[in-house]
Amino acid sequence: MSRIGRQPIAVPAGVDVKIDGSTVTVKGPKGELTRTVHNNMQVAMEDGAIVVTRPDDSNLNKSLHGLTRTLLHNMVVGVTEGFKKELEVNGVGYRVAKQGKELVMNIGYSHQVFVPEIDGITIDVPAPNKIIVSGPDKQKVGQFAAEIREKRPPEPYKGKGIKYADEHIRRKEGKAGKGGK
Repeated sequence: MSRIGRQPIAVPAGVDVKIDGSTVTVKGPKGELTRTVHNNMQVAMEDGAIVVTRPDDSNLNKSLHGLTRTLLHNMVVGVTEGFKKELEVNGVGYRVAKQGKELVMNIGYSHQVFVPEIDGITIDVPAPNKIIVSGPDKQKVGQFAAEIREKRPPEPYKGKGIKYADEHIRRKEGKAGKGGK
């Protein structure tokens, strides 16, 4: 049996969980998330915890068991604490700022790059070279941070570009120059 799937998900105080067939809605201080789980998975509330069970040990159900439990756990964590991704901007003259609900980036192009905030995601710019993307939905936060990073991914020669705060860029040597004659 799945070690992750069989663990119950503790529901903290202030979080409201509603299970309607295969649709699970979690409401908390940071927002509300809804997800439809696979029909094979049974989700139930037992003693103030969410329990996910599977009907049999087929490969499909075994793989869905841990996945469903992790997705529901991420929903509970998201509405209580939220998720965030930190990005760093490296490069001479590269900087970011926030104007209203838009992220304005000067990242080496002849024009500024504008990225608007989307529903459920907040962008924070504590410094001209730092971006913090946060929200209750882990998948949305990660996807939005990846889209920002995609505007100017880090390059291996000088390390310029937008990278995750915990990402390490493998540096390359560059050209060796002309042979000695």
